[in-house]
Amino acid sequence: MVEILVVPDEKDDIAWNLTRLADNVRVDLVLTTGGTGLAERDVTPEATRSVVSVELPGLPEAMRAASRAALPSAMLSRQVAGVRGKTLVVNLPGSPRGAVECLEAVAAALPHAVAMLRGEAPDAHPVREPRA
Repeated sequence: MVEILVVPDEKDDIAWNLTRLADNVRVDLVLTTGGTGLAERDVTPEATRSVVSVELPGLPEAMRAASRAALPSAMLSRQVAGVRGKTLVVNLPGSPRGAVECLEAVAAALPHAVAMLRGEAPDAHPVREPRA
C-alpha cells in the first residue's frame, strides 16, 4: 500500500498522521519529506520524536554524510529516524535532490530494518562458539 499525503507544517498534524499510519493503517515504512531545516515552520523532527519509541540515529547520520559531500550546508539538516510499533519512520529533506540523495544513502538498510520490525529477519550477529 502506498499513501501520499500533503500535511501542513504543524507539529500536531504531522504527529497525528504518523501515529495514524503506524497504529491504524499499520504500514511498514513512513517517509516524510520537508520540515527538517532551520526555519520556524520546520517541525517534522520534533513531531517525529514525539511519536517514536526509539530513535535510529545511524540513518540520519548516513543521510547527512552522503548529502554533505555534494552540499556542505546539508550538515544543518535535522532528519530523524525512529520506530513506532512496527513502523519505521524516516525524515527526508524537502528538496527533491536532497530527498533522493538521502534515500539512496539508506535504501539498502531499509528492507532489513522492516524485516526486523516484522520479526522476520535472522539475527545479524549469531552467537559464536567459543574457540578451543
